[in-house]
Amino acid sequence: MSHKHPFTFALAASLCALSTLACSTALSGQSKGAEFPETSTRVLDLAQLSGMDRLLDRLADRRVIFVGESHDRYEDHLNQLAIIQGLHARGKPLVIGMEFFQQPFQPALDDYIAGTLDEAEFLRRTQYFDRWRYDYRLYRPILRFAREQRIPVIALNLESELTRRVGEVGIAGLSTDERARIPTGIDRADPAYRARLEAVFKQHPGADQRNIEHFVEVQLMWDEGMADRAAQALAAHPDRTLVVLAGSGHLEYGQGIPKRLLRRVDVPSAIVLNGADRDLDPAVADFLLFPKQVDLPAAGLLGVMLDQTAAGEGMLVQGFAEKSGAKAAGIVAGDRILRIGTQPIASYADIRIALLDSQPGQTLPVEVQRKGLVGADERLTFLVELH
Repeated sequence: MSHKHPFTFALAASLCALSTLACSTALSGQSKGAEFPETSTRVLDLAQLSGMDRLLDRLADRRVIFVGESHDRYEDHLNQLAIIQGLHARGKPLVIGMEFFQQPFQPALDDYIAGTLDEAEFLRRTQYFDRWRYDYRLYRPILRFAREQRIPVIALNLESELTRRVGEVGIAGLSTDERARIPTGIDRADPAYRARLEAVFKQHPGADQRNIEHFVEVQLMWDEGMADRAAQALAAHPDRTLVVLAGSGHLEYGQGIPKRLLRRVDVPSAIVLNGADRDLDPAVADFLLFPKQVDLPAAGLLGVMLDQTAAGEGMLVQGFAEKSGAKAAGIVAGDRILRIGTQPIASYADIRIALLDSQPGQTLPVEVQRKGLVGADERLTFLVELH
């Protein structure tokens, strides 16, 4: 069955059409003995370009497929979905590993995939909006397909409390209990991996004041932790192909998750990345995709700034965006949002869930609690046009 994907062209020849030409030996008319810089020109034979079907054929015999992303690029997530759907349509039993969920929340993922937990409660229990925060609609089609087809989804990432602690004190500063939760066999021996991390570190403001060793150790923890969890998933599902979805920085050149997983489990694998804004380097991945940009439809926003640390009922309004439907409707700083539409509000996640399927221009009733100037607090409802 053929599955065309409208957003993708794949270099399904695995970059085999790239070649290096030594121009200095081919220039005509130059004087004998003249030297010119090596251009290292790469030539792409456009006749070799293919589509998603050919890519899926090439991936069908791999036990692990790493599919990278830029987290906020919708087209990357559409391609991830297309690969998962295409392999499933070819009869490949799958398990999906996701960077975007942290390991302690695996039970909530299992319940959602099993159909015993609805989407809103799943988002609350995984603490998605506190721990990941990228628009959930980017990942929603993948998770819904996994739920419909009962494809297991594995939370790959270590809990942020642990990686944050490593950033503060390093691995050596962890307590005995904390050290028991980190992966064993952390490999520090790849100089290219460290060099890439050092280059990233120097781009951060205040890099001179921060501990680069702790920064490197946090990255090692992320990559080794996800690789270790992926290896466990392969062992638990010996008859399934593992599709790992993660940021491209964890996958390119195989330096992050791939080499660390394959060190644990030697299986056939492939790396698939978006080729946009990237040098055509055969070492970076096995396949590069060149999708058209696709924008996620705009969601409706209240235009409020919230104090997530304030105790009390609902969520405290701290301020407003420059263009705020909430402010225009009459809500003021100090109000506590208690309900949006039919959704009671007790947390930041409830706000995000209430607005998940909203659209700009839509009007929603927003109930707030306002401190009374004299006497008891008031409950007021405003009709807010979302921006």
